[in-house]
Amino acid sequence: MKNEKLSEKEMLKKLLQFNTPTVGNVVATYPNNPHCLALYDNWHGHWYTNQKIRCMFPEKGSRIGYAVTLVFSLPDSNKKSFSFIDLIEVLNVSRKPIVIVAQQKFPDDIADSVGLFGGQMTSMLQVSEVVGVVTDGPSRDLDEMRKLDIQYIMSGLTSGHGDFTLTEINVPVSIAGMDVNPGVIIHMDEHGAVKFPAEKLKDVCNNIEALSDEEDRQAKALLKAKNVDEIKRAWLNRI
Repeated sequence: MKNEKLSEKEMLKKLLQFNTPTVGNVVATYPNNPHCLALYDNWHGHWYTNQKIRCMFPEKGSRIGYAVTLVFSLPDSNKKSFSFIDLIEVLNVSRKPIVIVAQQKFPDDIADSVGLFGGQMTSMLQVSEVVGVVTDGPSRDLDEMRKLDIQYIMSGLTSGHGDFTLTEINVPVSIAGMDVNPGVIIHMDEHGAVKFPAEKLKDVCNNIEALSDEEDRQAKALLKAKNVDEIKRAWLNRI
């Protein structure tokens, strides 16, 4: 079926067939390639996560969804905060599926000790049609999370936490080198996460097969090469 005839849901499902680096290739990695959309500066565009966070469940595979952004921090009586009931209501009216992108703004001396997302919160998120979470701090209850159908990318694990609060919802956030506005599409897997504008969904779908097929052909040609000249020819004849 041609991409022009695919529904939004079908296009999202199609992109789950590809890994996050391949999506990244189409989004911005190779701006001189005709199949690359070059949406961001490929080195300094802040469009993908770095190695400071990692995928907790590689076996669960990739996830894709529309970003709902959150900021968590210590309670402050001088600042507004949101309840988890507020969050449930926001998720209810958000575009589905959802990927939570949560920035953790805690003091340096406790930032690595905040077991923020856990089993109960993950259960709430799953029934709210969240498919993935990207956050720049640790969490806990990995055993409970593993049984549920949400992918997690985070900094690591810890066993506890103190008081914290949800201070912002659907504001720009920055997570491990990736700047995220609410509503962008997030593709995530064991390699990390990458973003692109929701209005570019069809363009990404249109280009991803061509670029992926091009790389597959080159890889096959390289593996068949019998000498240096054939290796050079395979490397140079990418398209």
